[in-house]
Parts: sequence; structure tokens; C-alpha cells
Amino acid sequence: MARIVMKFGGTSVADTDRIRRVAGIVQRQQAAGHEVAVVVSAMAGETDRLVNFCREANPLYDPSEYDVVVSSGEQVTAGLLALTLHAMGCKARSWLGWQLPFRTDDAHSKARIDQIGTDAVLASMAAGEIAVIPGFQGISEENRVATLGRGGSDTSAVAVAAAVKADRCDIYTDVDGVYTTDPRIVSRARKLGRVTYEEMLELASVGSKVLQTRSVSLAMKEGVRVQVLSSFVDENSPSADDLPGTLIVSDAELGTGELQGSDMESQLITGIAADKNEAKITLTRLADKPGAVAAVFEPLAEANINVDMIIQNVAKDKGETDVTFTVPQSDLPRAIAMLEGKQEEIGFYRLISDDRVAKISVVGVGMRSHAGVAATMFSTLAERAINVLAISTSEIKVSVLINADETELAVRVLHTAYGLDGADQG
Repeated sequence: MARIVMKFGGTSVADTDRIRRVAGIVQRQQAAGHEVAVVVSAMAGETDRLVNFCREANPLYDPSEYDVVVSSGEQVTAGLLALTLHAMGCKARSWLGWQLPFRTDDAHSKARIDQIGTDAVLASMAAGEIAVIPGFQGISEENRVATLGRGGSDTSAVAVAAAVKADRCDIYTDVDGVYTTDPRIVSRARKLGRVTYEEMLELASVGSKVLQTRSVSLAMKEGVRVQVLSSFVDENSPSADDLPGTLIVSDAELGTGELQGSDMESQLITGIAADKNEAKITLTRLADKPGAVAAVFEPLAEANINVDMIIQNVAKDKGETDVTFTVPQSDLPRAIAMLEGKQEEIGFYRLISDDRVAKISVVGVGMRSHAGVAATMFSTLAERAINVLAISTSEIKVSVLINADETELAVRVLHTAYGLDGADQG
């Protein structure tokens, strides 16, 4: 018998028919003898609807009252799933954030988790009761409802799994695992049987939408084994124990025991991700002196505008240089307004922006022990006349910025160049 936390996203619980399907998946896990806790998102589109209500009520809304409104979507789903399980003959009850309690700090709408009480819920699970927990919500230090930010239900599930010392956290979504790239772009993309935390964290941060970055980071920190599965399976399909999706584990676990693969050393690249949510800013003729670049990035940091790729050109004869960097596309108007407002203070000549760019990233732990990854990337793109606008790297990732119109072509040729193509899925 295992202790399993199961998480279902918005598309999986979009209506009562899908909630009934989810209840069947949960029932099968409990019937297999497991202790089960379930974390649920709001129904698809419900959080957006609630956010719009808040904006209509008061565009300058109080974040603490905003949390009261938007957290109700998960509460409704939790209650409906518990009722559906009752109708199927299962013992189940819902646990709201304050009942566990699920303690957070006071940063409303973007709260961080402090600790989770487990005594009552563990006793309930041990007695054969299915615990149904709304994701995304907790209770602040001031005993107010606090939400974790958009996509926070994944983080809730991993946090619950860590708190109850679950054997595994199964994340059910509308895809059946993590692929080498987006199958909608490359029909020959392969589903990965296992991925390390580091690889998944990099993939999530550069455009893969399967898991939220914060949840992967927490899983890595707490050592929670995470499995990505599809909730859109037939009633007679095998359980998650017999038909696994993609298992996300530590580098050490991947290299030992039953998870060790014969191709571990030969697998250079795990996946390729594309992110069109990028915008490029270039500041020309910036003074080439100490502190000049800090004057650019300090005000952006103060405004919580995340800067990703950065390139500083070779200094010109006149002691001037150009600086290019990227920001999230949604933050481009704010970044431009802020920099133009400080143009004289910063000392640049001209600001040039471009929101028609995309970031392409190749990710794999094999980079640590293999040379030539970047060279393959650059030569492959050059052969197709795809111009590289910026570059950034980490120990297991190489990212380039290109014209957005060339995104799909770049992903396809790189997928082939790194030997990731499998049998055609189409």
C-alpha cells in the first residue's frame, strides 16, 4: 500500500461529467489499497471569470479581498468531487485551507507556503477516507484566505505530498506526460519515461507548460517524486501504477535501481522548448563605464520586471556600448515607460524594442559531460538561415533568441539534429 497525492487541473474538472471521470480514477486508486489525497483546481475558465468580477468591482482591488473571491473556484470543485465520490460509495471529505491548516505568509495573491498541518488529515486517510483539498489557497498569518498565484494548485499538491510524506504525487492534466518537445509542432516528438528535477525545472522555465516552475522547484527541494499523467483515459484503462506517464525524480534516483536506463550516458538532450512570451529591448550608445549597466537593471528589478537574456556589445571607440536584453512580453510596455522616463539619468541614446521574438532552448543533463551542444545548435540554425539575436546558457541548458516567425522551423530542425525524433505520432 502506498500513500498517493493526486492533483487534477482545470480541464480535468471542467464540468460535472469530467468530475465524475476524475472520481472514477480516484476510486480505482483507493480500491487498489492506497491512502489517497486529492488536490483540485477550479473548473477551466472559472478563475478568469472570478478575476474579471474583481476588476469590475474595483480596478484597484484589495489583494486580501481578491483572494477571498478567486479562491472560491477551487472550493466549489473540492465539494463537488467529494459529493460525487459519496455517490459512488466512497468515504470522502473536503478540507479547506484553514481546516488543515495550510499556512502561508501574508503576500496576498502570491503567497508562499510556510507549513501544512497534517495530523487530522492523516488520521482521516488512515481510516479509509479520501481527502479532497482545494489547491491554490491557504491561510495567512493574519488568518485571512491567501492564494499562491496563478498555477498554484500544482504547488499545493507537491506541498501536500511533502507534508504527508507521500510515496508519489500524480499530476493529472490534459497531456499524458512530458514530451521531447510540443507534439503540435513536431509530430515525431517522444514521450519521456523519466526526467530529472533539474531538467524539468529548466523546461518549465523556458516555455514547457506541463508543470508550473514553482511546483518543480518545491518537489526538488523536498524530494517529492512527481508523475505527470492524463486524466482523459477510458474507464477500463490501467491505473497510474500500471500505466505511468512521465516520472520526475532526482538525478541520483534516475541513475540507480529500476529507473536506470541503458542509454543514460548517450542521452545528450532531454527536450526542446519554445517560448513566444519574450520581448527584446536594446539601449544604444550607453556609456561604457562602471555602474552604467546597473543603472539600467536596478529600476527594472525594483518594479519586479524579470530580465532574462542580456548581451553587452563590444565597446565602441567613443567609450559607448549597446545593451540588449529580454523581458516578458506582458511587461514590455512598463519596461519601456520606465526606461524612457529615466533616459537622461541612465544616459542611453535610443531605445529599440521588438515583441516578435521567441526563445528556443535545448535542455539535458547530458550537457555536463558532452562537448559540442551549442555548436550543433548554432550550425543547425545557420543551415536554415535562422539568425540568432541573443544567447544564454546554464549548466544543462542553451537558449537562443530568434525571430518569432521561425519558431516552429527552429524546433523541428533542432529536434532532428539532436536525434530526438521517434515514431510518427500522427
